[in-house]
Amino acid sequence: MTAKIRSGGILAAGEGSRLRGAGWPMAKPLVPIRGVPLIEHVLGNLLAAGIERVAVIFNAREEDCARFVRSRFPGEDIEILLKTTASSFESYREISAMLARFPARGLAPGPALVSTVDAWCSRPAFLEFARKAAEAPAEATVLAVTPFVADEKPLRATLGRGGRIASIGGEAGDAVTAGIYLFPERVRSLRAPETLGRLREYLTWLVERGEPVLGIPIETVVDVDRPEDVRLAEAFAAGAKSAPEPAHSGNRS
Repeated sequence: MTAKIRSGGILAAGEGSRLRGAGWPMAKPLVPIRGVPLIEHVLGNLLAAGIERVAVIFNAREEDCARFVRSRFPGEDIEILLKTTASSFESYREISAMLARFPARGLAPGPALVSTVDAWCSRPAFLEFARKAAEAPAEATVLAVTPFVADEKPLRATLGRGGRIASIGGEAGDAVTAGIYLFPERVRSLRAPETLGRLREYLTWLVERGEPVLGIPIETVVDVDRPEDVRLAEAFAAGAKSAPEPAHSGNRS
């Protein structure tokens, strides 16, 4: 991929019902991992990767998350949408629409790094993914995949020659998707079926229609959905030599 990755997006419009139900008082994007809220960690990853403009979607009740981002990153070019969506795929479409407006603000079109807010990985691992994704063919969608299965219903992927994802979904696969993606501008503008509900269905649709979709491994990504996931991410963040065994997490898109 020759185009510099200059734009990014964060999907953070979920309800966070599991953490709320377990007594966490704050919105999911503000849940801290060793003192750093999830949204701050993901934004920090994107900015460290050289992303110049970021589109973020929170649900309509999370004005506190928007205030936090504006106060914590006052000098950065971050566009925030407050909207409650029906699905992760609808959130992705909203982010894609925001990214499509960036050229009018002086940013050339091109690929975009997109992450769910609850996909926690170390900064070096994220930057390595971003570096490798930038080297992928310009037409390819790139998914972070991980052998670390900590999902209740993981989206499994089978990698073929050259890292191309040969199949996605089902019970078998080399790894699971990790909630971090590189979407080319062309792919973001595709007209997908209206029947798609979740982002995982969109990814499956891309593979099944023959789009080049590549997988780049990240050793450890924690899908932070429950209190045990917070503890797991904190163990990795602390550089623990022996992290606890993963319990099942949420349903990663």
